[in-house]
Formats: sequence, C-alpha cells, structure tokens
Amino acid sequence: MSTSTTNHQSQQAEALRYAFLLDWCSRLGVLALLVSFAAYVLGIWTPHVPLDQLPNLWSLPVSDYLQRTASPKGWGWLALVRQGDFANLIGIALLSGCSIAPLFGVIVLYAKRKDYVYVSICAVILLVLFLAASGVLTGGH
Repeated sequence: MSTSTTNHQSQQAEALRYAFLLDWCSRLGVLALLVSFAAYVLGIWTPHVPLDQLPNLWSLPVSDYLQRTASPKGWGWLALVRQGDFANLIGIALLSGCSIAPLFGVIVLYAKRKDYVYVSICAVILLVLFLAASGVLTGGH
C-alpha cells in the first residue's frame, strides 16, 4: 500500500471520528435545549425571574437587569440551573463546546500516528477554547 493511500485512510479515520463525536455532542446539546425549554414552558422548573416581570426588565441595561434580578455573571449561572430560565444555558454551553470532544478524539489518533504537529495544533485550539470559556480571554469586558 502506498504512503498516499495510508495518509488518505488515516485522514478519513480522523474525519469520521471528528464527525461522529461532533454529531453526538450536537444532538446532546439540542436535546438539552428541548428538554429545558419544555420544562420551562410547562412550569416544571420555576423561573428565577418571574414571567410577569420580564417585560419591565427587558429594556434595562445588562448591569441594571443583573442587579434587579439578582442574576449572576459569568459561570455563576451554574448555581441556578434548577431555575427554568437558567436551565436552557446547559444546552447552549454544550452546543458552544461541541468541538472539544472531537478535538480530544482526533488528538488520540494523531498521537498514535506520532503526528505531533497536529497534536500540538489541536492542543492549542483546546487551550484557547478553555481560556475563552474560563473568562480569561474577555478582551477587557
């Protein structure tokens, strides 16, 4: 078997693994959105901010909204995931982090192949994603 055939097969394996993991992470995120929205609409989880107050709060600047509703900033929403209006953030967080699992998945394949350039590229991408999610890369906001 030629080198180009071997490279093509390994690239195909990486693409298939990445696609498979991305597909399942996306499905999980959408399912989380659907379940949390249904629970919110059906009143299974009570909201942090009562629905009747929302029209008066929507026009406020974010800082005023957060203060008047005692809503957290950053990852503080995790403490309120049992509230109907914060539960949907689980699905949003899952969807926004969908590329993390596939990147870990292909890193394993690249490491087995001893393709350390691609391992390094994926590791840097993961580092940037984690730094951005942590709030370190906020751009001064």
